[in-house]
Amino acid sequence: MSGASAREVARDVVLAVARDDAYANLLLPARIREAGLTPADAGFATELAYGTLRWQGQHDALIADAAGRSIDAIDPTTLATLRIGSHQLSRMRTPVHAAVHETVALLGSHRGRAGFANAVLRRLSEVPAEERLARLTADASDDDRLALETAHPAWVLRALRRTLDREGAGDELGALLAADNDPPAVQLVALPGIADPDAVDGAETASPIGRVAPPGDPARLPQVADGSWRVQDAGSQLAALALTRARPVQAGERWLDLCAGPGGKAALMAAEAAAAGATLEANELLPHRARLVREAVRGIQPRPDVVTGDGRRYGRGETAGAFDRVLLDAPCTGLGALRRRPEARWRKQPTDVPELAALQVELLEAAARAVAPGGLVAYVTCSPHLAETRAVVDRAAALGLVPVDTRAVVRELSPGIELGETGDAVQLWPHRNGTDAMFVQLLTTK
Repeated sequence: MSGASAREVARDVVLAVARDDAYANLLLPARIREAGLTPADAGFATELAYGTLRWQGQHDALIADAAGRSIDAIDPTTLATLRIGSHQLSRMRTPVHAAVHETVALLGSHRGRAGFANAVLRRLSEVPAEERLARLTADASDDDRLALETAHPAWVLRALRRTLDREGAGDELGALLAADNDPPAVQLVALPGIADPDAVDGAETASPIGRVAPPGDPARLPQVADGSWRVQDAGSQLAALALTRARPVQAGERWLDLCAGPGGKAALMAAEAAAAGATLEANELLPHRARLVREAVRGIQPRPDVVTGDGRRYGRGETAGAFDRVLLDAPCTGLGALRRRPEARWRKQPTDVPELAALQVELLEAAARAVAPGGLVAYVTCSPHLAETRAVVDRAAALGLVPVDTRAVVRELSPGIELGETGDAVQLWPHRNGTDAMFVQLLTTK
């Protein structure tokens, strides 16, 4: 990969996401480093890769129309090349000549691929994307038209609308969809007891210990390099702090992070525990994600125990009622992080939701068994989908758990924060709070 161009880096990331289920936020920085890109080229590659993935559904419709064939009939390498070409033509200020010729050049001497790609991109350049989209959606339903215009799968759009409607805020759907497509600023967290929140010159966030990172690569900041500051969305920070600061900590408390990978919340909880005289156990199902958790908590003393296994095993035998606070950051569709994980909207299908919801209930059952009498459980998802939030929490009473006024806790942490009408729970939103769309419900035993 050394010596690769910015376009080649972006194309290969888009290809790896489609072909290998790679995660762009993990792969792209590594590819940029391997290619030795200048800061300017790195910025171009980042905008091109993330933008292409974010608007992929729209690009695919434009490409299929210009090609006169389904995208399924286009080989993966050529399709990834066409996607980044379409993005340059429709959503970047790239000159047409560069967008077409330098993109087609990525296909090398393969005449069939290169000739086809050249013809498709030239057709795309001849008709403005808005005009082509208007023709493609002329007979579409309102939802299908809005889905294509905003590059959201229609089922995701409808799920977001239902959640907003429940708050009486259905008129905010347009603002939410726009926020999902607006690349967010990098947010940082100052680990409590280790870092000073005022040590980095950045705007405040919804979190009391968060800041917006200065422009540029956050890894270049000394505070990030030494591990005292971490990159973390303010919504994730609030989710962890709601549990750790809902009530005073008694020395000797035992805490559990039931699904800890990749370790951002675990690191914040570990710092909070160390400062208050508590201990943390971080559990993760997958060994490679457990390694990420160990890396995340490295340097925090006392170091938390990081264990590997199915979280549903907790609450039996010696772990029954053993923990004073339990964080269940449940596996979910990830629909709350669409602005930070641009490919996430295309990864899931509505058929994935019931299986995830069933797993979430089973994990909540384990958390209910593992928490001590009078202890706290935080049920958290990075999804606003009602089947993954309210529907799961509605099962809590049958598990011996009752809701805690989480809105009051979060308002104390973040004075002035705008929260919708969600009962005892908190549903954060990118367009309203500048965070990922995190759902947080604190629970305690009856």
